[in-house]
Amino acid sequence: MPNLKIPVTTADHIRGNFDAPYTLVKYGDFECSYCALAHPVVQQVQAYFGDRLRFVYRNFPLREAHPHAEIAAEIAEFAAQFDKFWEMHDLIYQNNSNLSKELLIELARKLGLPVGELKDVFAIRPYQPKIRSDFQGGVISGVNGTPTFFINGYRYNGAPEVDEMIEAIELAYE
Repeated sequence: MPNLKIPVTTADHIRGNFDAPYTLVKYGDFECSYCALAHPVVQQVQAYFGDRLRFVYRNFPLREAHPHAEIAAEIAEFAAQFDKFWEMHDLIYQNNSNLSKELLIELARKLGLPVGELKDVFAIRPYQPKIRSDFQGGVISGVNGTPTFFINGYRYNGAPEVDEMIEAIELAYE
């Protein structure tokens, strides 16, 4: 079973207690319908574990299959600069079947982000190195589709269902 090759650091997007005994890493694509279906599952798993779980999100946009995934990842990274990554993450997944540049701008506006600065995001693409780094880390770790989860460093191959994930996480404690 492939292991997570890139350790979790403070450079990651982390929701929860950094020193939690359980770590759930998701390599996701914001336009992937399966990732969107897994989103509420992850939220329920997080609620179940509370401070005992840190959830890490890493970008893995499948550009050929999902033409808006990469720009969605860039908008989420832009939001992170204003401490709004998780708010944008959640909004994108709630609207992932309708992703467009216009919707992403509207979501940024909804979060109170400086939408005037988005022209630089679209033109210069300053978050590409972070997104590529996440993607390459996924490839090195054996990720070949989304969503892909790792629990305490080990790939989770079960279904993204609440009870199954809770059981797998509890069994992963080292």
